[in-house]
Amino acid sequence: MVRKYRFYQIDSFTKEKFTGNPAGVITNADGLTASEMQKIARELNNSETAFIFSSNTTDYHVYIRYFTPTKEVPICGHATIAAHYARAVEEKLDTIRIKQKSGAGILPVDINRINDDYKIVMTQGKIEFGTYIEGTNRKVLLSALGINEDDLLESCPIQIVSTGHSKVMIGIKSNTKLNRLKPNYSALSKLSEIIECNGFYVFTQESKEKNILVKGRMFAPAIGINEDPVTGNANGPLGAYLVHHKLVEHNGSFFRFNAKQGEAIGRAGIVEVEISIENEEPIKVRISGEAVTVFQSELTI
Repeated sequence: MVRKYRFYQIDSFTKEKFTGNPAGVITNADGLTASEMQKIARELNNSETAFIFSSNTTDYHVYIRYFTPTKEVPICGHATIAAHYARAVEEKLDTIRIKQKSGAGILPVDINRINDDYKIVMTQGKIEFGTYIEGTNRKVLLSALGINEDDLLESCPIQIVSTGHSKVMIGIKSNTKLNRLKPNYSALSKLSEIIECNGFYVFTQESKEKNILVKGRMFAPAIGINEDPVTGNANGPLGAYLVHHKLVEHNGSFFRFNAKQGEAIGRAGIVEVEISIENEEPIKVRISGEAVTVFQSELTI
């Protein structure tokens, strides 16, 4: 029996086509097997493809699964923005808050309709501060990235942080250095197995743009993503990291900033990050972004 699926290619964290971070979205994924989803993700070859399943419970409105070209991942920021943007456009939704189930649990997503277009706000998962990368692993990491100890921001420990999909945070001084990085992807993949974290987010606060606090690049070769253009699940936990380590000033209850990513590979996009704070510690992370449809089609299996 022939099955037909609605497919979108969405660029997230941008309103300009062919910039930002592209994601595939299947809006009617019911009936697809894990094997089929993996093959579709490999064929589309975006960093992630999101598959939207309907819900048969009042606990959540939709269930979304995320696949890189090589494996399933629990959650993805830009593909979440893309998935809900595609769904909003397809169903002509008004401003609404929905509950989404994913590998990171059940979390709210706000769909804001603005002048016949949409902005998506994603509440991320539990904030977890993990292992510091030290000793031999630190040396291997810096060598793989082509970074010297002198390049690092002294106040920024190299640490694993998660809001649903963990990343290693690496702060450096220079935006020029950031844009010149040419990582050893094989070495990063091997290190991922040792430290049990697949993403490496190198960031700098050296930004000459008025409304941009952070610029960054994210590498995840162990899951088939040598470089991800604009990463919600890197910039979200980065916000928690900045507050936790007292690297930014805030009013004690809220901190907001914009991060720009993807310049080095010609796919720049902007992530808006909001951190809720209690007792000087981050308690909730939300990211938001715009999106644009590059094309839509029908996939027949």
